[in-house]
Amino acid sequence: MDRREFIKKLGLGGATIGAAAVVGCKGGSQGEVGSSLSDIPKGKMTLRENHNSGDKVSILGYGCMRWPTKKGKDGKEEMDQERINELVDTALEYGVNYFDTSPVYCQGMSEHATGIALSRHPRESYYIATKMSNFSPDTQTKEGAIAMYENSLKELQTDYIDYMLLHAIGGSMEEYQKRFVDTGILDYLMKEREAGRVRNLGFSFHGQQSVFDEMMALHDTIHWDFVQIQMNYLDWYHANEMNSFNVDASYLYNELTKRDIPVVIMEPLLGGRLSKVNGNVLRMLKAKEPDMTAASWAFRYCGSYPNVLTALSGMTYMEHLVDNLHSYCPLKPLTEEERTYLEDDVANEILKYPTIPCTACQYCMPCPYGLDIPGIFAHYNKCINEGLMPSSTQDPEYQKLRRAFLVGYDRSVPKLRQANHCIECCRCLEHCPQKIEIPTEMHKIDEYVEKLKQGLEL
Repeated sequence: MDRREFIKKLGLGGATIGAAAVVGCKGGSQGEVGSSLSDIPKGKMTLRENHNSGDKVSILGYGCMRWPTKKGKDGKEEMDQERINELVDTALEYGVNYFDTSPVYCQGMSEHATGIALSRHPRESYYIATKMSNFSPDTQTKEGAIAMYENSLKELQTDYIDYMLLHAIGGSMEEYQKRFVDTGILDYLMKEREAGRVRNLGFSFHGQQSVFDEMMALHDTIHWDFVQIQMNYLDWYHANEMNSFNVDASYLYNELTKRDIPVVIMEPLLGGRLSKVNGNVLRMLKAKEPDMTAASWAFRYCGSYPNVLTALSGMTYMEHLVDNLHSYCPLKPLTEEERTYLEDDVANEILKYPTIPCTACQYCMPCPYGLDIPGIFAHYNKCINEGLMPSSTQDPEYQKLRRAFLVGYDRSVPKLRQANHCIECCRCLEHCPQKIEIPTEMHKIDEYVEKLKQGLEL
């Protein structure tokens, strides 16, 4: 059933309309939280050993793609360095030692902010992961790619990179050849590995199984020290079902494990989808473990697989960091029965709510026409997940639901950044790792919003 059919068939009663529905649907990326720092013992972070280097890596890794921002004096968004420093200090204090960034994260500001925060601590107390993010033409020459790599060292205030990734492999082998082989940057990074300035070399993967298989075939000659994949209990069996461009995480994990290649996990919460779950799913989880948050279930799931080196989380707020520390200090692995419950029962319940597969990675931003693409999708998905989508003008709760959706939309996304401003320039398409047809989805959402505004039948 697609989203349009879902909205038509959605049955909603008065009990679903609460105060939250009236004030809007926007929320944080991790949903409910369930502990404080005082509950968490120091020195108890679960560590995994990388057999390639002997590194003892925290099972919780810090994803530096969602650092907090604030309004600068000129009114523009800038990194909130004070809060970033506080988050990094707390993470290190409680055992997090893996920090994953990129030259393109936070609209190009992540490496600089991460370097400032980390350089205040002994270099041997943390591992830095960054990427060869040579997406733009000016970085797809040897000179341009090397300049990007050298700038990463400068911004991160270090003379070596612990974990270096070829960024976002998966579209095609032709793209891989163009970005990394023809430019000579792969050979260059392999020589940097020999010299010790790159300690581990790997790649992050979004894409087609045929490309992944070819990358595995290269392992004997290149020797991938690690690989970063999208893995969570929904993607384990259903990634390809949700998005034909993606590969089930079970296949990726098992192929890497067969070759003894350590796994780094991205999107353990699937862009917040597994933390901001609807009431039915939350009840299923609470029935098993009343005191555990939805996010904690997802993180414990990822950590329960032995070949996982670390699971990345983009923790914008201290409460997110605290909840994740609670899950991993130390990790209590899920039983086989609990893993199966998530992969089958809970995943199938979530699939009844057909959301847009946006993970809020921000790769599509900034939009040249000012749209807040992730924000639009986040509001739409949250309202679907929480059963707040008007389905028919004949619905007794139609007026309440209509108002909740429209008011929430205006509060979540400024009017000048909403879907109706999309001109279908399609610049976003090449950047989306999930291969979402963004202009098409923008048109559908705008059409839905206009029908709500005019009171037309949906």
